[in-house]
Order: sequence, then structure tokens, then C-alpha cells
Amino acid sequence: MGVLTKQIRPPERPVEMEGDELPHRWRSTPLTGPLQDLSFWRQALLLAELADISYYVEPIAVRLGAEIGLPNVRYLDRDGAQAYFFSNEHDTIVVCRGTEAREWNDIKADVNALMALAETAGRVHRGFKREVDDLWPLVEEVLENNAKELWFTGHSLGGAMAAICAGRCQLSRVESNPAGLHTFGSPRVGNKAYVNYVQLPHWRWVNNNDIVTRVPPPWMGYRHAGKEMYLNANGKLRRLTGWQRTKDRLRGFLRGVRQWRIDHFSDHMQINYINYLAEIVAADEAGEDVSRKAKRLSTRVKERLQRSQA
Repeated sequence: MGVLTKQIRPPERPVEMEGDELPHRWRSTPLTGPLQDLSFWRQALLLAELADISYYVEPIAVRLGAEIGLPNVRYLDRDGAQAYFFSNEHDTIVVCRGTEAREWNDIKADVNALMALAETAGRVHRGFKREVDDLWPLVEEVLENNAKELWFTGHSLGGAMAAICAGRCQLSRVESNPAGLHTFGSPRVGNKAYVNYVQLPHWRWVNNNDIVTRVPPPWMGYRHAGKEMYLNANGKLRRLTGWQRTKDRLRGFLRGVRQWRIDHFSDHMQINYINYLAEIVAADEAGEDVSRKAKRLSTRVKERLQRSQA
């Protein structure tokens, strides 16, 4: 189990660092303009890194935000539901924190899989909704006069919370609609009526055997939202049929067994999403055809969103 143990980091990262050393090294480059000016892949990579940084304590997140060009950092915590706001003169990014193993509130949210009525339409996961309900008054207060481009991201439980928060923006007094929502290793959030009603520019990243992306199960009425961005066993972006995906997942599982790790859990770790996205960015900028179909997703999703709002 040595490989898995090395990859897992404590949920709440320590503040004490030696000298000026920071526990996260940016794979993204410092921002010099709006996020909209970045390629789709660089947007995704930056948001993936911020989703990981949300697990750190506030002093570290502040220093990391300054390094990447997001000097304004605000931390919200209410009854164990937590989020960071990173911003500069161009953008505001809401980053919801995922499950922390030592936070009983997070554990209760994960296991409370019964559905509750959503503020928009349909039904959503009761535990995830309760987390957002705790945090939402603070989120709405911060965003009430936001005139910048608005982005949401999160990993695991944080991805589910980010999706619900982004959907609520369209019905609240928040003036700016989300420019983009990227979730990583997110569970299913709501039923079909909810998923069909909440129209967002949402990209949902799934890493091979990531077990969290398969819960709660469809037989309970849950459906996934957003455009799936599937990373295969080799970390490549692919669109696979059901049988092709089954073979790919088996390939990843067997490789994990040979390396003494449980693929379903190690694939959920955010560092793997970051590493694979960094490889995609490098390949794209080297002129390789990362995925012709996937490259068109950003434009298609936004076009459909514009038609639905017309």
C-alpha cells in the first residue's frame, strides 16, 4: 500500500513551513489578464489547482493566491461548510472545500443521500444542500455587488457544493452569472428535473475509476450534470462508449493492483487531476491534437446556454 500512502495528504494542511517554502508548486503560470484570455485547458488547470489549495489553511492559501496573481483571498467558514474567494481586478473565483476526514459535518453531508427540494427545480442531495444552505448567506453577501467574471470550482464534496452554489446565482440577487464551473471528482448532485433545469457552462472532470463520481447511484434517482471530461487510465482525455469505458476502468484497476494501490480511491485524489491536466496543457501547446471533440465542448456548452437564456 506504499504508493497510495505517499499520495494521500492530510485534509487540513499544516501552517508551519520551513522558511518561505510553500506546500504547493504551481503548474499554472501567473495571471496577467482575465481567465477568459487563457486557453480552455489552462482555465481548467488553474481551477483544478485552486480546488486543491482550498484544503490548506488560510495563511497558506493567501500566499499561494498572491503567487498566481489572485491577491485578494477571503475565507468563509460556517458550521463546517467552507469556501475560499480568490480575486483580482478581472475575476472572482469561488472555491468550495471538499470532504475533510476529521470534519464530522462533512461526513454527515456525504452520507445524507436522501433528496430534498431544490430552490431551482427538482430535488438535490439533502446533505450537500445543507452544506450550501449554511454557507450561502455569506456567499451571497460577498457576491452581491460583484461585477467581475465569476467562476466556480471544487473537488469531491466541494464540487457538489460549487455546482449548487453556481445554480443558485441565477435566482439570487447576485448580478453576475457564472462564466464557468469546473468540478473534479464530483458525486451526483440531483435528480433529472434538477439537472435539466440548471443550465450552466459546467465541465465535470472524471478520472478513470474515481469512485466518488459513481455515487449516489442512479437507482436512487440521481443524475450527473454538466459535460463529462473523462480521463482514461493513461490520463488522456477520451470520449468512450460504455464497453470501451468498462475495459479502460478494468485496465486502470489491474494496473493499480500491480502497484499495491486501490485505483478507485487513488484516482479520486486531486493531485492526479492536476498532473493529467498539466500534461494536456503541455501537449496542446506543443501543437498536439488533444481531443478535437473535447476542444469544441466549451463553445457548444456556451452556445446552448445563450439559447436557453434568450
